[in-house]
Amino acid sequence: MSTMTTPDLTANTAGIITPNPFWLASAPPTNSGAQIMRAFDAGWGGAVWKTLGQPIQNVSSRFGGLHHRSSRAIGFNNIELITDRPLDVNFREIAEVKRRYPKHGVIVSLMVETREEWREIIKRAIDAGADGLELNFGCPHGMCERGMGSAVGQEPALNERITSWAAEFSTVPVLVKLTPNVDDIVPNGLAAKAGGADGVSLINTIKSVIGVDIDRFVIEPRVGGSSTNGGYCGPAVKPIALHMVAALAREPAFGLPISGIGGIASWRDAVEFLLLGCDSVQVCTEVMLRGYRVVEDMIEGLREYMRAHSFARLSDMVGKAVPSFREWGELDMNFETVAKIDPATCIGCQACVVACNDGAHQCIHPAQGSRVPRVDESECVGCNLCQIVCPVPGCITMAPVDNGFAPASWNDFIAGEGLLRPKKGAH
Repeated sequence: MSTMTTPDLTANTAGIITPNPFWLASAPPTNSGAQIMRAFDAGWGGAVWKTLGQPIQNVSSRFGGLHHRSSRAIGFNNIELITDRPLDVNFREIAEVKRRYPKHGVIVSLMVETREEWREIIKRAIDAGADGLELNFGCPHGMCERGMGSAVGQEPALNERITSWAAEFSTVPVLVKLTPNVDDIVPNGLAAKAGGADGVSLINTIKSVIGVDIDRFVIEPRVGGSSTNGGYCGPAVKPIALHMVAALAREPAFGLPISGIGGIASWRDAVEFLLLGCDSVQVCTEVMLRGYRVVEDMIEGLREYMRAHSFARLSDMVGKAVPSFREWGELDMNFETVAKIDPATCIGCQACVVACNDGAHQCIHPAQGSRVPRVDESECVGCNLCQIVCPVPGCITMAPVDNGFAPASWNDFIAGEGLLRPKKGAH
């Protein structure tokens, strides 16, 4: 391990400076000043206040969970809307939080309709001490039916226009929270930039139905005898969030700071978002399930990761993985791997045999007189399925093969500039 001094975790997201990159996302954990102050005491660097607008009446019930076999919730659904507390109370608490925690980031999430409403609420948020604003263009239920939330986020022209109002009225950095409920995130990110945003945050929740009560015949979570679609979040959405973050980070015309959101449950998750171009990360579901103190492990894990990789400051690692994101046609078609099974750690469960024969390429077979399956390397295409199903970490590895073929992409081959190795099983 490196002997470098303690890494500097200070984060700078579009000019919003926080002691570390871990922010609470706008959600129930940031519903009040008392909650946010407890979170800052636990170690959170910033918090995005639960969305302010014209207070509404929320429903009961509000949350639903998608559970793994271990009973841990890996997906989370909510049909809750914005704040149901008076604006005067929220602004008074924002001022108190900033007075007591001047070095922590307080970002205020906002959602209203008209230009004048935006002007007024932005002024009030800044007067209360907001370090930045987050425009909620992502709420996928309740508010979008009223012309707000994802109804704005799904229309680049609306996104740009309302962002331009906020940019005109604000004297602090403006982040646009983007909806994932689109085919392509890039036009919406570019619209936010065109409107004058200082950065973006993504992803907001995904429109979803979490499940059905098969005895009552009602969608969950139940509100009397009915329900509706809600916003999906939690660890299960992380791959979608990473894809959208990376799509913007690699877009040459974009170039704005990003605050990453979506399924961050550990320091490893946070590192992935940072490596794909995020300057900060926002957490919600994990805090709802486990409490504010989850940030302690996140901070310690990130610090040790940075020390191990000799990153002195966050900016040294932000975006390091972005160049690895290529279009499919640019990948090296001649790069080849095969499965290798470690006989010392294999427990002989045969999970890889079943998976390969029923779901992949029929190249792993039971071995006579041995608990360790046999890999027919002449048929193995390196698909990784065996490694995914193996219950023993590190038992199955995908080993690169020196096949004698020069690197060549599909695009090279189509252009007549590359030779592709023969397919496995081609006789």
